[in-house]
Amino acid sequence: MALSYKARRRWSLIILLVGLPVYIIAAVNILNFLGRPPLWLELVVYVALGIVWALPFKMVFRGIGQADPDAPQDDDAD
Repeated sequence: MALSYKARRRWSLIILLVGLPVYIIAAVNILNFLGRPPLWLELVVYVALGIVWALPFKMVFRGIGQADPDAPQDDDAD
């Protein structure tokens, strides 16, 4: 089931405004709970987690920055 353009825009906004901060807080708390690793390892873990969070949402974010493909086109040819 494919999402419409408007639905993908709404879901991407919810993911970015709610889901991403929750994910960041959870990642920091889990890493601190396990003990602080060396700085280089901590950086590698945060970079990897920063990439991994977006993979499941790749289809939601695809094409969001472009114009609505379902919107009526203005054909003003002068």
